[in-house]
Amino acid sequence: MPLAELARIDATELSRLTRAREISCREIMRFHWERIEAENPEFNALVNLADPKELFRQADERDAEIARGQWRGWLHGMPVAIKDTSDAVDFPTTKGSALLASHMPTRDSIMVERMRRAGCIVVGKSNVSELALGSHTFNGLFGATRNAWDKSVSAGGSSGGAAVAVARGMLPVADGSDLMGSLRNPAAWNGIYALRPTQGRVPQGPGPDIWTEQLGASGPMGRTARDLGNLLSVQAGHDPRQPLSLHSKFDFDDAAEPDPREALRGLRVGWLGDLGGRLAMQRGVMEACESALSRLAGLGAVVERVDLGFDVEELWQCWLKLRSAMIGARVEPLLALPGAREGIKPEALWEYEISRSLSYREFILASQTRSRLYQRMRAMFADWDALALPSCQVWPFPIESRWPESIEGRPMDTYHRWMEVSIYATLAGSPAVAMPAGFHPERGWPMGIQFMGAHGADAELIRIARAYERGAAPESRAPA
Repeated sequence: MPLAELARIDATELSRLTRAREISCREIMRFHWERIEAENPEFNALVNLADPKELFRQADERDAEIARGQWRGWLHGMPVAIKDTSDAVDFPTTKGSALLASHMPTRDSIMVERMRRAGCIVVGKSNVSELALGSHTFNGLFGATRNAWDKSVSAGGSSGGAAVAVARGMLPVADGSDLMGSLRNPAAWNGIYALRPTQGRVPQGPGPDIWTEQLGASGPMGRTARDLGNLLSVQAGHDPRQPLSLHSKFDFDDAAEPDPREALRGLRVGWLGDLGGRLAMQRGVMEACESALSRLAGLGAVVERVDLGFDVEELWQCWLKLRSAMIGARVEPLLALPGAREGIKPEALWEYEISRSLSYREFILASQTRSRLYQRMRAMFADWDALALPSCQVWPFPIESRWPESIEGRPMDTYHRWMEVSIYATLAGSPAVAMPAGFHPERGWPMGIQFMGAHGADAELIRIARAYERGAAPESRAPA
């Protein structure tokens, strides 16, 4: 197969061709390394890259294994770059902070362990926002990652490097993590697919806390929906080091290609929109998402506006408390390092200061609010197969900006208020798949829509995304 054709196939097909020995792991590495050399200097998506000689050595080793009839798994011979918040032996875990520039882990995270076992070759790390805070990938250590469609604007974040590397063909798939839209936002702005899995589906860490930190989730990013399912199959599953990880098995069958009209006929989608005007939306965002829903309805889905039926300001205050408590505990150990106060972004210090004033009673009351939201959404999923929201509230903004201070004249009172749209899936622990929705009418920037599902309905959301992709999705390949 001519290497140029690799740009037109997804990771699932690439895996099939590799196993059938129609293409070698060395050829796969060569194609992607050439893409990295050509694209990464412009887009700054990947950092701390490995020595290419070592990467080609590993690729030859994978080829030799196939020749002996050994197959490690779906990622056999595929180049990946681990998000720079997750530990991968031989690579620093910097989290985009100069304070951690030389932090070398001694073991892989659970997820990386599984991905290596399935045969991947780690080429480096993907760039993140500093300490993975904020949906704009920039930091003082490596700089900013540029949008795959327009280098003058943000790539989103915090998994911005991963999204751009996939969108520009530097990687076949990527891992990411999502606390406040960090998978969904960069997927939307770079025209790819991503899944924030059900809480506990992919065990994280393990880190210093295994009981309370249950807001973040790790998951897959890809150019197609079936790639999400296959990568999640590698990442998912219980691990005793994370006792709250799910025991239920994630089953995904990529063999059958769903007919969009059959798969979507009668699908019930509740459109939450801007929550009755509660969420500020930049002009054109709602229209792009409603156009996607209209195409979905044209294939037989039932789409109706619904009300969340919950005090969203109460949810925002709940979010501030739970998030700040978690972020504060992460920031505190860094403050013991030399030059920490000057070296940590002010937004992180702001959340740390909030955490210091929180009482245990406030934390528990916030958790009770979160629990009521879960029960409310659980009841809604009895009537709706999916609840839809825009993936973002704004279009990609200038790369020099830190964050949008207002949306259509409405001031944002925190550095992350402009991503309020992401907190509902996070608080409910629900899976949410992000899909391309449409484009900015003048600038051509991508926008995404997210479908939230019932707890455990990850496979169902991917099934919906695959049908949507085949019948209703816009062309989402980044311009060459």
